[in-house]
Amino acid sequence: MSPSRNTPLTARSVLASVLLGTDPPWLPTPLLVRTAALFGITEGTVRTALSRMAAGGEAEAEAGGYRLSGRLVERQHRQLASRRAEVQSWDGTWELATIGTDHARPAAERAALRNALTTLRLVELREGVWGRPANLDAERMPEAASVAGRWCIRWRGATPTPPPEVGRLWDLRTWAAAATGLQREMAHLVAPLEGGDTTALAEGFVISAAVLRRLQADPLLPPELLPRSWPGTALRTDYDHYDRVYRSSLRRWFGTGAEVQ
Repeated sequence: MSPSRNTPLTARSVLASVLLGTDPPWLPTPLLVRTAALFGITEGTVRTALSRMAAGGEAEAEAGGYRLSGRLVERQHRQLASRRAEVQSWDGTWELATIGTDHARPAAERAALRNALTTLRLVELREGVWGRPANLDAERMPEAASVAGRWCIRWRGATPTPPPEVGRLWDLRTWAAAATGLQREMAHLVAPLEGGDTTALAEGFVISAAVLRRLQADPLLPPELLPRSWPGTALRTDYDHYDRVYRSSLRRWFGTGAEVQ
């Protein structure tokens, strides 16, 4: 899980975040140790966390380092897709998913289904009916789609009447305000990072994780349904530049000659 800005950073959250942000998701152990040191996390704590992640199927030891595995790999795929924001042209129709009610499901299954539908960027239109504009790849997120397919009937090309109110289904104002704030925070750190201020690395790491969480929460709606000043594209452009600057600064700080992708 990416580190929250309101909770203390754990060794696991730092390690997972740095691997999630690396493509391919492998780093040598010394670099993982050095990254955690930015937050005052000791080498022994890092190695314990790595062992626990490996035992839990979240990472695996490989060639003197660790690679993401299991559900964190799927999470990275979602993260990368969110950065690319791949959308299709929109013909005005919606995709829908209706949840079968022929038998009660345990709470864990209900939670898994809700998580899968959210991962697919669907929202609940009414009880038992989820949907969104049909402008995303129908084959996206196969694991989430598989979970949804166990209990839902899904189809595309629906034309709800009257059309759902986008402003009621998605809190676009809050998303946009948070994105604009993150753009300001990144702009504030770019110059120190470019100037070699290593004291900015820890703050920059947390901001990077916050941007990636914000991008994953982007509903990726068609432009026709978004406010004219929607900052989605601008946030991605700014983050691409910020990420290059941050990783360059991080490589200099590592001082080991190892490449951070």
